[in-house]
Amino acid sequence: MENIFYQGQIIWAQIDANRHMRHSAYADICAQARSNMLNKMGFSLDKFAEFHIGPILFREELIYFKEVHLDEYVQVKVELTKYNKTNSRFSFIHQVFRNDGVLCCTVNVDGAWLDLQKRKLTKLPEEMEPYLARIPRSENYTETE
Repeated sequence: MENIFYQGQIIWAQIDANRHMRHSAYADICAQARSNMLNKMGFSLDKFAEFHIGPILFREELIYFKEVHLDEYVQVKVELTKYNKTNSRFSFIHQVFRNDGVLCCTVNVDGAWLDLQKRKLTKLPEEMEPYLARIPRSENYTETE
């Protein structure tokens, strides 16, 4: 499977009273997968700090399909689904698979880049655009000006 940016075992702290993975644990592992992917593409925390920007989220949607239980292993696939070049808004899809290949959850997020000094949305600096080009795209990826 391509574009896997997180793999790991589900631990006790990620389980809820129903004995399956709790809702916020899905968001946590997807955030880690997204962070791993951005870092691998060149968007390290140091690079973000150099330009005084950071990614922020406006929306996070979780859609559940199958349960994940304690001690199971999961993989998280991350792909860019939308990007607006004018205002640098973005959308990512994350797919959480069990080791048996079953899709258990899809997490969709919408966000943008934040100027950490002005505390306002900003465009991605031109110097960082080559990193953006490395990010995996979904089959239905759309880009607007």
